[in-house]
Amino acid sequence: MDMINQRMLNQGFLKVERYHSLCQRQVKAQLPRRESERRNHSLARHADILAAVETRLSLLNMTFMKYVDSSLCCFIPGKVIDEIYRVLRYVNSTRAPQRAHEVLQELRDISSMAMEYFDEKIVPILKKRLPGADLSGRLIGSAPVAGPSTSLTTMSLLAKNTPSRSEMTKVQQQVKVNGASMTVLRRENQEVRVKQLEQQKQLQDQEQKLLEQTQVIGEQNARLAELEHKLRELMDSAVGGGARPVVSASTTAASSTTGSSAVTTTSAAVATATSAVGSPPLKRTRKSSDLPRQSKRLRSKK
Repeated sequence: MDMINQRMLNQGFLKVERYHSLCQRQVKAQLPRRESERRNHSLARHADILAAVETRLSLLNMTFMKYVDSSLCCFIPGKVIDEIYRVLRYVNSTRAPQRAHEVLQELRDISSMAMEYFDEKIVPILKKRLPGADLSGRLIGSAPVAGPSTSLTTMSLLAKNTPSRSEMTKVQQQVKVNGASMTVLRRENQEVRVKQLEQQKQLQDQEQKLLEQTQVIGEQNARLAELEHKLRELMDSAVGGGARPVVSASTTAASSTTGSSAVTTTSAAVATATSAVGSPPLKRTRKSSDLPRQSKRLRSKK
């Protein structure tokens, strides 16, 4: 009995998914292609209700079917299946349905309560029974679920693989965000390239300035070398011109000494001659006293 009930619940969820996809295709076929025209169309509320039901089915699928496929449990909330059937039949039978939040209020309440209870109470027990890290029995290669047939499992695979409308909108929003970020990055890259080109130009200008400065420094060094050479030549010429007058001065000094010695010898000879002749003594003393004065003057001149 338990196996039969599990099979009926699993089949009921898969049948609800197929019935929803059929209703959605029928409504989309009657809607115009433009979004602006769809809002004013008579089937706009039908499309909104079906889109909301699609999000509920995708949430239920992600919550329960992972453990259903691993044959750990079945699709437990059968009341949710009945409520989805009621909403879909209401959409097909009425031409002017109510707003989506009014029609789907009961479905949202019971589905959210079922998912919360399953995550809080049942999932911790099921995690202990998991055979491995991969929870999908079909990917591992284990046996299929005890209840549904192979055709139902393939339909569940197709239902899972087909993306929902909300997922597509999220993907489109993400693509738009990524495109905006890519444009910002491209602008930043262009700015960085411009800055690099400016820096390269500045570096080239600085290199040219350095070359010019090195040339100027080389010219200044050559001029300094020439000036040093000229200074050395001037110093050498100045030293050579100052040595000659010193020699002449020494020769004049030597000649003056010889002349003074000759004068003294002549004065001594004159004194001896006068003493021999017999001149008066006063004159002798004067002459003898004058001679040394002349010799002192000559010495001072020396």
